[in-house]
Amino acid sequence: MDNVEQMNGVQFDILKEIGNIGAGNATTALAQMLNKKLDMQVPVVKMVDFPSLSCIVGGEENLVVAIYLMLDEDIDGSMMFMMPEEAAHKLVNGLLGRPEDNNEPFTDMDLSAIQEIGNIITGAYLSAISTLTNLTIGASVPYLSIDMAAAVLSVPAIEFGKMGDHALLIQTQFGDELEIDGYFILLPAMDSYGRIMSALGF
Repeated sequence: MDNVEQMNGVQFDILKEIGNIGAGNATTALAQMLNKKLDMQVPVVKMVDFPSLSCIVGGEENLVVAIYLMLDEDIDGSMMFMMPEEAAHKLVNGLLGRPEDNNEPFTDMDLSAIQEIGNIITGAYLSAISTLTNLTIGASVPYLSIDMAAAVLSVPAIEFGKMGDHALLIQTQFGDELEIDGYFILLPAMDSYGRIMSALGF
């Protein structure tokens, strides 16, 4: 597969299923970590060109919290989990037992908690991909960034030209006791898309 435009409907449905399972895994892990009831809305899964990503997450100047890591072994590329700053505050407040509307600047303890939440969420998605494909996926130490969306996305943008023309975006909303929007962005190299499909028999 040389580009994502060659992907047929069945192959894209497979990517959507990976997104659904990953989001479900993440919801379960978050609910256990927070000891709260979380329901997951059906994720929105789509292929987007990279310049569109900052608009989708609320605009280039929207403050976001992101966990970014590189992938290797059977799948090369990178991945990111991004959420609006207010969503990160809700998660940290829930984890540390503070009022939900607390918006004080993040402390070192907050940042450590966000890092751990990010590790769990990205791990849930990687586990879904690995389980469905039986591929081995290595991941770098996650990098935490809190900045405007344009600045955060400039990090993977440097690698983007090497990876392909589009990213797989999985937009998830967790609800019930907390309302949280999150964006999972997968940027595999084009040959890794082909490897995923081959592993699934396509």
